[in-house]
Amino acid sequence: MNMISLSAWDLSIAALLVLLLAALGLKLQLGVTRQLLIAAARTTIQLLLVGYILKILFDSVNLIYMTVVVTVMLLFAGREVMARQTHPYKGWWGFGMGTVSMFLSTFTVTFIALTVIINNEPWYTPQYSIPLLGMMLGNTMTGIALGLERLTQAAREQRKQIEAQLILGHSGQKSIMAIRRQSMRYGMIPIINSMAAAGLVSLPGMMTGQILAGSPPLEAVKYQILIMFLIAAGTGFGSVVAVVLGSRRLFDGRERLRLDRLRK
Repeated sequence: MNMISLSAWDLSIAALLVLLLAALGLKLQLGVTRQLLIAAARTTIQLLLVGYILKILFDSVNLIYMTVVVTVMLLFAGREVMARQTHPYKGWWGFGMGTVSMFLSTFTVTFIALTVIINNEPWYTPQYSIPLLGMMLGNTMTGIALGLERLTQAAREQRKQIEAQLILGHSGQKSIMAIRRQSMRYGMIPIINSMAAAGLVSLPGMMTGQILAGSPPLEAVKYQILIMFLIAAGTGFGSVVAVVLGSRRLFDGRERLRLDRLRK
């Protein structure tokens, strides 16, 4: 495998392009210069930190260390789901629904992939489990956030229609069924678009990284197909679970619409 190592000078050239973009944004008064620089700094620090942590994990394959790392990843992903909502659920519900949905979907799909498809010994080998779970969580997080965002937004916009159906005797879940289906589809749109465009419009990130690192193209393609199918399953199941939980939270035991459970 012929891998070209990148030096600090190589990375600094790429960083210079970001600085030029920030300067252009400042000149055009786009209002994104500060956010862009902070995001670039966070990317550098976070990825370097992850690199050192992964080095430690790779050198010492330990299930306890792995459990701690994946738990931290899951908790941060759950927080990001809640932080991206325009009208998140009050209390721990927003965090809890996103976290539980990702746990049930991504961990199940990742476990099946590691034990049945990849079948490495031990199955929790960090080289495979951490990158795979990270990609699963990142994409599922986006799908769940979009699904819940659509659910709460549509419930607020269509409040009168929902309450009219409740008055006619429909249950809460039946009155919001159309919104639930729309929200589930909304959460799946990004991964469906990614799969439809893969190879024709863009080369997916993991495949590109493997090719740049020297892997045979066909081997990189097989891994990318595997990853995209796993991400689609994780995102789809996660979106369905999150929207079902979210829709139930919108009604109380007397089948009343409770938008007061959302933040304004």
